[in-house]
Parts: sequence; structure tokens; C-alpha cells
Amino acid sequence: MDEKASHASVSDPEYVQNPALHSSVDGEDFYEDPKAARRLLIKCDIRLIPILGCLYLVSFLDRSNIANARLFGLEKSLSMPSNGFNTCLWIFYLPFVIVEVPSNLFMSLNKIKPNQWLAGAMLILGIVSMCQGLTRSYGGLLACRFIMGILEAALPPGAALLIGQYYKRSEFYIRFSYFICFALLGSAFSGLLAYAIEHMNGRAGYEAWRWIFILEGLFTFVFGVAAWFIIPRFPQEATFLTEDERALLLARLKHDRGNERINFEGINWAKALTDWKIWVFTLIYFCADMGAASISSFTPTILAQLHWTATTAQVMSIPIWMVGIVVTLSTSYASGKLSLRWPFVLTGAIFALVGWIIQFKQVQPPGVRYFALYIIAFGSFMQFPILIGWLNSNLRGRPQQAISSAVQLGIGNCANFVASNVFITRQAPKYPTGFGTGVGFASLSIATLIVVIVILNWHNRKFDQRHPNVGPDDVEDQEDFRYVL
Repeated sequence: MDEKASHASVSDPEYVQNPALHSSVDGEDFYEDPKAARRLLIKCDIRLIPILGCLYLVSFLDRSNIANARLFGLEKSLSMPSNGFNTCLWIFYLPFVIVEVPSNLFMSLNKIKPNQWLAGAMLILGIVSMCQGLTRSYGGLLACRFIMGILEAALPPGAALLIGQYYKRSEFYIRFSYFICFALLGSAFSGLLAYAIEHMNGRAGYEAWRWIFILEGLFTFVFGVAAWFIIPRFPQEATFLTEDERALLLARLKHDRGNERINFEGINWAKALTDWKIWVFTLIYFCADMGAASISSFTPTILAQLHWTATTAQVMSIPIWMVGIVVTLSTSYASGKLSLRWPFVLTGAIFALVGWIIQFKQVQPPGVRYFALYIIAFGSFMQFPILIGWLNSNLRGRPQQAISSAVQLGIGNCANFVASNVFITRQAPKYPTGFGTGVGFASLSIATLIVVIVILNWHNRKFDQRHPNVGPDDVEDQEDFRYVL
């Protein structure tokens, strides 16, 4: 690709003179042809969302299918200790959390293209995931889980960064919610697959739980191969767009976010890493992920202990994820249309709290506790895309956004450490420690969120006093701007 194609911008004469685009960012003259913008968005949607979503779906299968394998005799077959299952969960997240920030920063440097970085990690992940089904020891399973945590760390923050580079702030939420929902679909699909794979028990001398790991790891490998050829580069080098489309895309992004930094030269790392917004939004994400981690890892176990058979428990877990998908998509769409974030996040946190209280109080009959799993699920899931987009919208520049998405997803996922260790086997089926911890974190989320809303409102009032003539969409100042709520 030549230099002109790689760095097409709104200042290019060819772009400015093209009547099909009708876009300019000089002063107040910005205007885009709605039909051209719609065609551009559809083209970006088709190229980005399905492949990234499918990668998340299969990687989430690999991450969470151990909960299904547990019901088919995993622990007994490998002679695992009483806390072995919990250890298998948290040992995955130890490298997952540590690697996410450096992984996203490396991807942001653009030394290795996004398709090579993300697809390459998924290819190796698929192989290691299949090895879980071939191991003959508990130690071998732990080694596989640890390596999988390293490899999977690239995808969630990397996808958030790449998607965020292609869309305006108001457009990001619904796109990232699609990405999140692929993971939820993967969890639902996991239960259905486990139900089908149960009938393969004994085939080729392998137990059913081994086939779960082998087949689902194979899916990841296949999608990794496809992703190598489909995932695009960053917008400035997007070869799947024409020169005019790329210029329009860059114009839209500049009008929405101002002249954002895309390089790492002269970055004040201490300031970037200590931005209070990153850490407070990460805390809220952490609290929400406590619900998601618990649902993902322990729903089949909890359902089995509500006096359903293992097979029935697998099937009954599927509607929980499907409801989560519907609620997540609808709330993300509404959030983008209304340009409001906090009401949806607060509503989700309140729902999650209600669900945790029902579980903690062991409300009977069992159907009530089953319904509470739905409340925890959609209350938690609906917060994720909005929280990530909300933080992304209140930061400027690729370096800051790379750091924020990695920290938010990496540290936020530390909730999995908590969920992996508070559902203590000997406390089954009441799990007072697990459900009590859920109540505590949901309450902390609501309190923290209220404080954040107050601070953001206070900042905006002060900003309006300092800059009375600056409109809400003026983002040329990359250091001092109005925060979105």
C-alpha cells in the first residue's frame, strides 16, 4: 500500500473535493452524507464484529467448559483434591490478569498487526485447550489452564481497543455489546454441546469430559485460522476500505474525539496509569464480574444441587445465557440512542443485588433460586459493554484507551479469583460464603457508582463555568473536556 493510501485524511484535496462524502471538519462545517456513513458502518460491522465475536465465543467455551466437564466426572478421573476444581479456575486467571496490560500495549504499538497478534494467540489456545482432554494428571490440567490464561489475555482488551478505533463514542456500545453477547452465546452453546457430547462417552477410549475439551479446542483452532485472514488493521491502514471510505472514517473519528494521539512518544506513563477514572470504573467492573464469574463457573453445579440431574442441569443453564444476551443487547442499544450510561449500569447493579440476596437467603422453592440466577446474570452482563464504553468515552488517545481497556478487563476479571475460592465445596448446597460475597460486592458497586456520578457531574459543572462557550461535542482539548454520563 502506498503512503497516500495509508494516511488518507480529511486534509487530502481528493477527499475534500469528493462530493459523495460531503464531509469536512473545519470549524463548524462538518457534515457527512448519511448514506455514505451508513454504508461505511455496515462494512466495518461485517469485517470486525462477527470474527472477533466468534473468537470470543470459542475462547469463552475453552475458559468455561471446565464447569461442564466437572459434571461428567473430571475430578474423579484425574483424582483431583477437594479444592482442585477451584484451583483450576483461579490458576487460569492469574496469568490472564497479569498479561492483559502488556499484551494490549504491545498490540497498540502496531509492530505486529492485530490479525497476527489476536489470531496467533487463538491458534495456540485451541491446541492447548485440546491438550486438556488428553492429559492424564491433575498437574497436567493445571499446566494447560495456566498457559491458556496467558494466550486468552490478548483477546478481550485487544478486541475492545480495535473496535473502539473504528467507531464514534455513541456507536461503540452496541458494537461491543455484540462482542460480549458472543461470549454469552458461547456459554449457552457450551451447555448444549455438553448435553450432546455426553453421548460420546467411551468413544475412542475417551470419557465424555475429555471430548468436551478436545472438540471445543478444535473449534478455537479453526476460527483462529479464519481470523488470520479476516481481522483488519487499525483504521489508518485499513485495506478493506477504499481510499474515500478510509478518509470518511478518519473524519468521523476526528469530529467525535478531536485530534487523538495514536503514538506512544512522550507518554506520561505515571499519569496515564494513575488516572482515577480507570481505577474506579475497574472497581465497578470487578463487582459486576463477580456475578458473571459465578454464573459461568458454578451454574451447572448449583442447578444440579437443586435436585436436577447433571443432564437436566446442563440444559436448564442455556435459557439463563439467552436472557442475558437479549437484555445486554437491548440495554446497550438504548444507552447509545439516549446517550446515557449510568441509569443502565445502576439498574443492572440493583438487579444483581436482588438476585444475590435471594440466593443468600436460600428462598424456596428451588424455582425461586433458579429465577434468581437469571436476575444475577442479566444484571451483571448488561453492565459490561456500557462500563467499557463509558470509560473509553472519557479518555483520549489510543495509548490511554489501550491502558484503560486492559486494566479494566484485566483487573476487573480478578473477580474470578474471588468467585473461584468463595464457593467452598464443603459448604454446598447453601454456599453462605459465596452468596454473601456476592451481596457485598453488588452493594459496593451501587455505592461506588453513586459516588462516580456525583464526581462526573461536579466536573462538568466546573468545566461549563471555565468554558461557557464550548459545546458538549467540542473535544479538541485532549486534556480538559466534558465527561459523558
